[in-house]
Amino acid sequence: MTDSPILWYNNCMLRKIVLHFWSLRREFAKYFVIGIVGVGLDMGSLFILKQYFRLTAVMAVIINQVFLINYAFFLNKYWAFKSKGITHHQMVRFYFLSGLNYLVAIGWMYLFHQLLDFDYLLVRLFNIALAVSWNFLLYKHWVYKH
Repeated sequence: MTDSPILWYNNCMLRKIVLHFWSLRREFAKYFVIGIVGVGLDMGSLFILKQYFRLTAVMAVIINQVFLINYAFFLNKYWAFKSKGITHHQMVRFYFLSGLNYLVAIGWMYLFHQLLDFDYLLVRLFNIALAVSWNFLLYKHWVYKH
């Protein structure tokens, strides 16, 4: 075998994948900032709705998600992805994806807090981490696609 590891790397699919993700670093950094602020808003509003308004954790998630979904859509569209696409089409895709995430969030809260009695803030934090794992690529390549 005469091919060096560097030559193999330059010609392989792994290199293309690494370069693709490297090219997305600025968008991901903005997406990450939006997400970190969103987590703060999410956890803060969840705590306030549950502790001060005495709502159940499930009802608090139902309410706070309505506001956070819109926050995430507009900041990601105009700041992170600088999308010039048709807002209506993007909103339909975004709200569809958010709807799936919303149902998962409510289901997780019900299962892990209501039934299994885990701390509601911890349950929400783990649910957010799960959603982040697939949302960036779906936003980039499906929701805000030009």
